[in-house]
Amino acid sequence: MQGGRRRELARLWQVAVRRPRWQLWVAAFVSLWTLCWIFGQLAAHASSPLDVLRGGLGWADVPTGWLDAVTDWLRADRRQPLLGLLAVAGGLLWASTTERNQLPALLGWLAAMVAAEGIGYAGAIDRALLSLAAFIAVLLLFSIPGRRAFVLRRVVLMPRDVLHAGVTAATLSAVVPLLAPGFVLVRLCRPYVTRPPRASEMEIAPPAGTALTNGDPHGVVEP
Repeated sequence: MQGGRRRELARLWQVAVRRPRWQLWVAAFVSLWTLCWIFGQLAAHASSPLDVLRGGLGWADVPTGWLDAVTDWLRADRRQPLLGLLAVAGGLLWASTTERNQLPALLGWLAAMVAAEGIGYAGAIDRALLSLAAFIAVLLLFSIPGRRAFVLRRVVLMPRDVLHAGVTAATLSAVVPLLAPGFVLVRLCRPYVTRPPRASEMEIAPPAGTALTNGDPHGVVEP
């Protein structure tokens, strides 16, 4: 059981980092931003996403006056319904995440953070998670009639596939905040781990106990 769980975690990590290089850099930035934002909720005065960005830019002596204008614009009362819909859209982006296309997970977190600037952490995350769960539940409900269907000439919804896709989408979206510390941990531990031989190396290396020949199938190289 433990071995299977470790293999699944290793596979999940490989899937999460299987992105184009530019997307890895974007994922690392979004991961660090969201992680600081999540931990910022534990402080006495909870930090908003732009508060986190403002603190980082201020530490680097980058002007942050423009962030104040963006904050005031997003926190206007008349924009709260629109930001609530943006949080729902973030959850739907999470739901559309697949192993081959993980960009929606990043966009979903960005949408949730923009929404949270106006309606708060709980309001944005709750709406995003609710829309994610509701979308999967609706598809699961519609898939019940096709649970015994044969996929031959038409596309059908099958409960097992819907559930698998939903779990994959939720997991790959939830792992986004852990990407940045994961990159650092993997880079630090890489020189200290022992990797098994690759399949190509095993094919090149002769089996143990096999005599080396000089090209003649009947000859053996003398020592």
